[in-house]
Amino acid sequence: MGSLSRNFRFLSLVAVLAAAGAALCVWLVGPEQRAMAEQLAGFPDSDPFAHGLRPWVLAGLCFLPMLAGVAYACAGTMCRYVVRQFLGIFAISLAALFSIWLLMDLSDNIGDFRQSASLLRTMAVFYASRAPAILVLLLPYSLLLALLYSMGKLSTHREIVAMIQSGRGVIGITLPLILAGLFCTLFSLGLNFHWAPVAEGTVDDLLDRATGKQPAEARQVLYLNADARRLWMVGMFPPHYEAGAPLKNIEVTTTDDAGFLRERLSAASAVWNPKTHLWSFESAVLARFKAGEPPRFEEDPAAFSNVAWPETPLQLIKPGLNAAFLGMPDLQTWFASHRRNHSSADPAPYRTQWHYRWALPFTCLVTVLLATPLAIHFARRAPAGGVFFAVLLSALLMLISSISLALGEAGLVPPMLAAWFPNILFALIGLYLYRRRITGRPIYQILARVLPGN
Repeated sequence: MGSLSRNFRFLSLVAVLAAAGAALCVWLVGPEQRAMAEQLAGFPDSDPFAHGLRPWVLAGLCFLPMLAGVAYACAGTMCRYVVRQFLGIFAISLAALFSIWLLMDLSDNIGDFRQSASLLRTMAVFYASRAPAILVLLLPYSLLLALLYSMGKLSTHREIVAMIQSGRGVIGITLPLILAGLFCTLFSLGLNFHWAPVAEGTVDDLLDRATGKQPAEARQVLYLNADARRLWMVGMFPPHYEAGAPLKNIEVTTTDDAGFLRERLSAASAVWNPKTHLWSFESAVLARFKAGEPPRFEEDPAAFSNVAWPETPLQLIKPGLNAAFLGMPDLQTWFASHRRNHSSADPAPYRTQWHYRWALPFTCLVTVLLATPLAIHFARRAPAGGVFFAVLLSALLMLISSISLALGEAGLVPPMLAAWFPNILFALIGLYLYRRRITGRPIYQILARVLPGN
């Protein structure tokens, strides 16, 4: 009877998580499909396959808790006990870190929020829009704190020793925690596919809207069409420029084969028609140049309507886009446009960020490998040395990741190496610590060399 009751509870848990995932999927995937369709219509050069994956990745994120519930239901009694000890502290750690982050961010932006017409609504929209990026940022540190506390508590109460004496090894005891790290990695990977980097890129736009300023997707962007010898300078890309919002403060310079100035078109705004692929320039003046003669100026409005130049707004904005704020679909589109149009923009930051989109989520799994063996202790003395060492290693991981990423974006290190080197290095350290813990070789011997007073 007890087994039936337990199975019913597990089935109920999975059913509830499945229903919640389905409801969340209905709520989120529909708008995402419409946003994807608008993206492909407004940006005909966009990568259709990469953007087409967005609704599927989002649907997978919605059902990820259900998969975690299935794994929990299939686990043994001791594994479920370890998971319960961990999950409670993990939720508290995530909430605490979010509260600290929120207070720090509020202290920086509260002045801008006060200038908005609706303070609470502006704050809610601002932080709801940034939620994917905040989660990706805080997940590894929440895992670190939860692992150190929960495993340290089980060790102090001699429960780890009791589990080992029952026939379980260190790997069997910590396997649920490794799976938890894997689920966090998958969740972070899904968010980092598109929504987390894009959310960080909307910060300035949201603050501009709050303070009544005119928001812009990019400012003062240069684009060179080498084949046509045409150089664009766009003063501002407003939001929804792909749907017909006019680009502001346009200057287009054309040179001849020898590189001498031939024409310069100056316009207050320019609109690109996504259906006809034609440009229309408002308040435009065309200056024609010849050697030894003064420039001639033309202001005929009809001559600047329906201009058949092949450039699209997506191509023009590419050099002005920050690689750190582009998701995987936009990065794939950037690479295709770069190859097709022979753009002069340096591809190193974009290639580095592409690899970093994959590498960053695995920080969660690396954190589990670093923290778990250091949190477990068998001696009766306090585990302060192991906790300190775990925090130190996590801090070094963050520092080396920042340095490596900067070197990759500067082109001094290959992009793949720049993105993956910190994770590989610290994963090897974590595996070494695991090996020492599994084989019964005390980790405090390592700590004694690093911390003489340990």
